[in-house]
Amino acid sequence: MTYPTPVLALAVVLLAGPAATAADPLVVELWPGKPPRDVGLSDPETTRVYNSPLLDGPTKLVTNVTRPTLTVYLPPREKNTGTAMLICPGGGYHNLFWELEGEEVAAWLTEHGIAGIILKYRCPRRPGDVKGEPPLGPQLDAQRAVSLVRSRAKEWGIDPKKIGMVGFSAGGHLVLATATRAGVRAYDPLDKVDEASCRPDFGVACYSGYLKAKDKDELGSGLRVAADTPPIFLAHAADDSISTPEHSAVMYLALQRAKVPCELHVFASGEHDFGVRRNDKLPASWTGLCLKWLKSRGLWAAK
Repeated sequence: MTYPTPVLALAVVLLAGPAATAADPLVVELWPGKPPRDVGLSDPETTRVYNSPLLDGPTKLVTNVTRPTLTVYLPPREKNTGTAMLICPGGGYHNLFWELEGEEVAAWLTEHGIAGIILKYRCPRRPGDVKGEPPLGPQLDAQRAVSLVRSRAKEWGIDPKKIGMVGFSAGGHLVLATATRAGVRAYDPLDKVDEASCRPDFGVACYSGYLKAKDKDELGSGLRVAADTPPIFLAHAADDSISTPEHSAVMYLALQRAKVPCELHVFASGEHDFGVRRNDKLPASWTGLCLKWLKSRGLWAAK
C-alpha cells in the first residue's frame, strides 16, 4: 500500500489565497532571482514516468531543474504539531523521485501532524561538476530552504525550533551535508530570509549515498561532523544494491565519535527506494521507529 498524495494541507500564508490542497499546493520560489553559482541549463524542466525494477509500478521523476522551489503541505489545523520536515527526494543528483520520495512522504508527514515541504533542488549536474561527487548547487538550495522555512515559520504554524529534514538516497546525503555544516552558510546572504539560521533541528536520512569515501572506511569528500550537528536518524537495508549500508554505518560512527545524538537501523532486507510505503517488507517499519525517536527527543508529539 502506498500513501496517497496529501488530501489537505492548510497554508496560512499572506500571498497564498485559499488553503493549499493536493491538487494545488503552495509553491514558493526558493531564490529571489537566479540561484547563486549556477551556470543554468538549456533544456526546460521535464517530468516523466519511470518504471523502476525495484518498485511494483511506475513513479514520477522530475529533472532539468533551474528554478528551485518549495512545495508546501501543511497538516489540518487541529492535527498540527508544529513540527516540519523539509523533504529531499533522491535521484543521484540527476533526477528527483518526486512521487515516491516527495509527495508520498508529504502525505505520511501531514497524516501525523507534521508539515511536509518538498524541496525541488537543482538537477542534473552542471557542466564543471566533478563526476561521481555531490554537486554544490543542491547544497546551497538546501541551506536556503531551511532558512526560508524558518523565516516563515509563524506564518505556516511551524515551531522554528522543530524544523528538520528528511531525505532519500542522494537526498539523504543532502540532508547530512546540510546538518553537518552546523549552520555555516556556503553562499553570501542575499536578503532577510538569510538572516534565519540554515541549521536544521534534526535530520532523517534513508538509504543515503555519497557518505563513504571510495575504498576507505571514512566519510566522503566534503563531509565533516561538527559537535553541534543536530540529532540524526539513519535507515538502510543490508541488501541495498545501489547504495550499500556502509554509507550509513560510516556516518553513524562519525556521529558517535562527535557525541551527536543518533540512531541507526539496518534492516536485513528491503533493497533501495523503499520510501514510506506500507507493505510487508522490513523497512516499512522505519516510519514508526522514526516517529518514536522524534518523540523521545521532544521534537514531535501526536495530537
